[in-house]
Amino acid sequence: MEIIRKASINDLDGINNLLYQVHDIHYKIRPDLFKHGSKKYNDDEIIKIIKDETRPIFVYVIDDKIIGYAFCIMIDNTNDPNLNDFVTLYIDDLCVDEKYRGEGIGKKLYNYVIDYAKRSGCYNETLNVWYGNDSAMAFYESIGLNKQKIYMEKILK
Repeated sequence: MEIIRKASINDLDGINNLLYQVHDIHYKIRPDLFKHGSKKYNDDEIIKIIKDETRPIFVYVIDDKIIGYAFCIMIDNTNDPNLNDFVTLYIDDLCVDEKYRGEGIGKKLYNYVIDYAKRSGCYNETLNVWYGNDSAMAFYESIGLNKQKIYMEKILK
């Protein structure tokens, strides 16, 4: 059985497995920045995020196994002195287990998140992709995302 739902504390092991996979992709692209064998959030941070209604995590589950997730952050720009009033759903992290990539699960998970954002009154959805993560960039472009801004850097050593 396949289902997409909000994450619970019981999903910690499955989420961690995917966090390590994402971190490994980033490490391979930028070993100068990312430590080998690490992950973005520790268990306490994940639990705190799961409890925070402004930071929903959605999980894609097949037969009780977490095979995908989307970490989201609701960003309320209301009363910002420089911006019009709007709410953004920022996808902090989206991952599908490497064994299931290319089967349309990422698109289903993304569409679920977009439906959630629309129901929540969001104006837009945003996310970041590391330069060099060509498969992620191609995926996001294939489902209709457009470039909004580009971060640039200069290595100083």
